[in-house]
Amino acid sequence: MIWTIARWSVALLAMGVSAQIAAEAQDLSSSRQSVGQPSKDRIVVGLGAAVTPVYQGADDYRVLPLPAIDIVQGRIFANFRNGVGLNLVDDRALTIGAGVTPLPGYRRRDVPTGVDRLSWGVGGRIFANLTGGGVVATLGATQTITGSTGGFVADASLSYPIILNPKVIITPSIATSFADGKHMDGYFGVNAREAAASGLDTYRGKAGFKDVSALLNIVYRLDSRWSVTGSVGATSLLGRVKDSPLVEHATRPTGFVALAYRF
Repeated sequence: MIWTIARWSVALLAMGVSAQIAAEAQDLSSSRQSVGQPSKDRIVVGLGAAVTPVYQGADDYRVLPLPAIDIVQGRIFANFRNGVGLNLVDDRALTIGAGVTPLPGYRRRDVPTGVDRLSWGVGGRIFANLTGGGVVATLGATQTITGSTGGFVADASLSYPIILNPKVIITPSIATSFADGKHMDGYFGVNAREAAASGLDTYRGKAGFKDVSALLNIVYRLDSRWSVTGSVGATSLLGRVKDSPLVEHATRPTGFVALAYRF
């Protein structure tokens, strides 16, 4: 249920995976206590904070206040992972949607002196969620439209919501992503001019699997309207991208907490 104007890192994306599934698990929990097929429509808003690296692979951390939004009204959705768009197919077992989503950048002060900042961007996204046997599988693809790194990123995740009781839902998740060379070079690359200014080695990114994440999300329902969400997890960079001079740590933990109200 976490959505913000910029996805600051893949760690926050992983939080979005679990938080969105947790909201769906709350729907499932409610449906078990009701008769008939409940509506999927919901409006959840709130405020949270995340502790996350200033960019993927960075040594420094920052605390980010984040709005919490998870909206489904008919075929229209707005959430952290998929941005804003329309569900083209929407039933209990399969959801296929498309929309636009913000893409992350980093500030000049967050990277070594001499390395350019990376502007935010906007991407077009398509995704499919498949639910079966209690497991939620998601496949998605995002193509940059403007700004940010350019390029293409594909992602996949598996989540398993566990309803311990009507108040507590635990969701372990794993996720991975693949990026093309343009994205890898835009985010992790160091060109000759930047190398001369910063003293870093030059580096050119290439297509490949970018990262893998593991996350544990816990939702505690205070009542029928209010809930608290907490997440802990870690993201590890994969393959050659770890050789980028911008990467100080291949694996970084993250944390998140939010208080949300459901209308």
